[in-house]
Parts: sequence; structure tokens; C-alpha cells
Amino acid sequence: MSILTEPIGSIPRPASLIQTILNVQAGKASGIELEAAYSAALRDTIGRLEQTGSPIITDGEQTKPSFATYPLYGLANLVPDGVIIPFADGHTRQLPQLNAGPFRYGVHAAKYVEEARRYTQLPIKQAVISASALSLLYPSDPIPGYPREEFVADLIDEAETDIRGALEAGAASVQIDFTEARLSLKLDPSGGLLRSFIALNNQVLDRFTAEDRQRIGVHVCPGGDHDSTHSADVDYAGLLPDLFQLKVGRFYLQMAGEPDKKRVLKIVSQLLRPNHTLFVGVIDPINPKVETAAQVRDQVLEAASILPVAQLGTTDDCGFSPFADDTSTAREVAFSKIRARVEGTELAARVLGSGSRVESLAR
Repeated sequence: MSILTEPIGSIPRPASLIQTILNVQAGKASGIELEAAYSAALRDTIGRLEQTGSPIITDGEQTKPSFATYPLYGLANLVPDGVIIPFADGHTRQLPQLNAGPFRYGVHAAKYVEEARRYTQLPIKQAVISASALSLLYPSDPIPGYPREEFVADLIDEAETDIRGALEAGAASVQIDFTEARLSLKLDPSGGLLRSFIALNNQVLDRFTAEDRQRIGVHVCPGGDHDSTHSADVDYAGLLPDLFQLKVGRFYLQMAGEPDKKRVLKIVSQLLRPNHTLFVGVIDPINPKVETAAQVRDQVLEAASILPVAQLGTTDDCGFSPFADDTSTAREVAFSKIRARVEGTELAARVLGSGSRVESLAR
């Protein structure tokens, strides 16, 4: 029996790329130099992901400003005073805010799939931001001539286009980043905000066939930025029953950093449906210590003692650098952790079924 394994998405950018970005912002480098730095980082990232043995890869989000804001590139109808996201260590991230309609993506994810395809023949997984996260761009006071209802209709159209375009560009799977799910319960413990987010995302997913939705997944974690989180203190038990109402075939759950994995896995076992594949996080990106393959194997075996092995996969808890300026995790550490995940998953597969090998669902 095979066990699937996939990365979540982002890889720390090379120091040379980060410096080029800073130089461009300071007027010391050109756009041509930046494009060259992006291409070099993308090529190197994909090559090194292949060297880890990963059967499915991502572009490492090397050319995204962040996992959340890539669709906003080049938009002129935004102002910088949007929703503030606080992290446990005291730092914050702030989203922009829409100040005029209509809302359109400046960049769609298909672009990233097409660029990555130039450097690999392996299956490519593409991460996209959720419609619910982008819904936070609309201000609390209505925009004159552009009511929230019209914004939501435009947002659903754009989110559908983003996912569909990635699939049509050749992505083996598309992962919706839904990190605001756990945070929503911190903001609204009643669960009303979470359920509104899920309803919005399901309006997007309703536009896809059941077959398409088997290639679409959702990722949740308590955030991971500068070695800190925004909602790790929120109990998974309050999130999971609503999360599993999402009309996707694949769930990517942060688990390596969870203090009581067995309890969470038992909750998941009651929610898992026959058409679901569950990717359990076995790598903690914000812990600088590199996991061993044996440690990963043991986490997989623990999960397999509770969940159906045929529906089980492994992943990383979160991206290693969701924001381009996050240098808290060394690039070498990220690749070492990914290699441990791949090797440890294969070790577990051998224990669970003689001759089994790690595979991607895309094969």
C-alpha cells in the first residue's frame, strides 16, 4: 500500500533574491534584474525539491509576495489600512483594503503553474488563497456604488477562475490556503464567522464537478510567520466539524506541532468520509530542529493506527516562508525537513505494507 506525501507550498527565498527585491524597492535594481532573480530562484527551488525525492512539487512560492496577496499585484483600487493579523510574539501582518470596485485579480495562479512547468516533468501542486481570506479586503463601511453583495459575486467568479485556471494549466492538485479558519474562532468563538467563511468557499467549490473536487484540497494551520503563530491556542475540536463541511476531496492538517495528536486524529476519524484523503502534518516548519526519518515514520504509524491507511497522506504543517520577507527558517533546513518527510513516509509505508512506496495521487 502506498502513502501519499506532498509539500504545503512556500520555501524560504534565496538571500540573493531577497536582496534583489530590496534593491528594486530602493531603486537600486531594475525589473529585468528582478525577473532574472525570480527565474534563478524558481529553477533552483524546483531542482532541489526534486532532489529530496518528493514525488509532487510546488514552485516554492518564490515569485509570490505572500501566499495571501499574490492576486492583488498591480491593483490600483487598494489602500493599506486593512485587517490586522496579530501573532503570538507580538508582530503583525496587515492586509490592504478595497476602496473602489470592481474587484478583479491582478494575477491568477495559472501563471505560477506555467512557469514551474518549464523546470520539471514531475506533477505540480498549486496553492491558491481562499475566497474567504480575500473577503476581508472589503471595508466595514460600504463602498459607494459597489455594495458588498456585488463584491462577493465578483470574488466568487475570480476565485473560481483561479482554481480552474490552475487545473487547466496542468496542476495535478490545487490546495486552498484557509489559515484564517482557526483564527476566525479566536475572533468569534461562536463559530458564526467560521461558518460564513465555509459557506463562501463552498459557493466557489459548487462550481466544480465531483471529479474536479477530488483534485482540490484545503489547508489549515494556526499560521506560521517569523517562527510564531496567530491561533495555536484555538482548539481543533471547535474547527474540525465545520471544516469537514467543505466540498473538497483533500484535507491538509497541521499536526506535527499539535500537543495531543491522538485526540485530534480520533476526532478526524469520526468526520472522514470515503472520498476524503487526509494529509497529516509530520514536519513543524517553525521548529529549527530537523526531524529524522524515523520520527516521521512513527508519526505516520500513529496516524495509521487511527485512520484508514488508504486515505492517509503526509505533509508539512505549513509553508516554510508564507511571506517573502520571512527569513526565520534557513533554506537548507527547509529542504532537509522535506527530505525527512519523504523518507520517513516511505519507511512507514514499508512497515504497513511490504514493498509499498510513497506515491503522489497525481500519478
